[in-house]
Amino acid sequence: MSVPRALTIATSDSGAGAGIQADLKAFAAGVHGTSVLVALTAQNTREVTAIHELPPAFVRAQLDAVFGDIGVDAAKTGMLYSRTLIEAVAAYLRKHPVPLVVDPVMVASSGAKLLEDDAVGALVGQLLPLATVVTPNLIEARALAGSDGSPAELAERLHALGASAVIVTGGHGESGADHLFDGREHIDIPVERHAVAATHGSGCTHSATLAALLARGESLADAASGASEAASRAVAQGLVEIGSGEGPVDVLGVRT
Repeated sequence: MSVPRALTIATSDSGAGAGIQADLKAFAAGVHGTSVLVALTAQNTREVTAIHELPPAFVRAQLDAVFGDIGVDAAKTGMLYSRTLIEAVAAYLRKHPVPLVVDPVMVASSGAKLLEDDAVGALVGQLLPLATVVTPNLIEARALAGSDGSPAELAERLHALGASAVIVTGGHGESGADHLFDGREHIDIPVERHAVAATHGSGCTHSATLAALLARGESLADAASGASEAASRAVAQGLVEIGSGEGPVDVLGVRT
């Protein structure tokens, strides 16, 4: 297959700043992107006003359609919202293993809650063991690990919970660096910070780029570095003039 194929399993953002829309923008940089929707949001730069969960049977039908015809070289999960959806996706991926980036989306940049309370245990118990790499920010890492600690300590804790490798992204940390732990080595990945009020979708862009680079056959360390660079660039190019809240990142450089 000359064109790598990457799949996002996540939720639609009607404002197109994050979610499936952000993932497909990131995939456009070098892979054929496919998508499986698990939920829809009514969302803009200010708030999430409604969430509509799709039936697990329809999620499985989408997965069958993609895996059965197009194929998948790497996949990522984003906002999965509920325990029921996490269980459905995990059950499918156990039977169809591929390199998997798990982005444990829990809270939107607007502050809206995007993962139900009873879904956290399912995410940790069922999805983390399938992950090639999990990519929480500092706040998400603490919630999943059930403890505080440095990025290195949290990465070790999440690795012990089942993830093969962990990247604690640095957007909420003091240093700004992403921290990669692959079970053997700790690696700090410097990330340039930008004082731009347009970070909506930065985590999605990071994890989608990571999945795309893994689909292209890059090593985890190289893919992690490339994902950090892409997310930082997307923030630097962020579209602050879009909406009246936190603007969307711009991984494609659409401003003329």
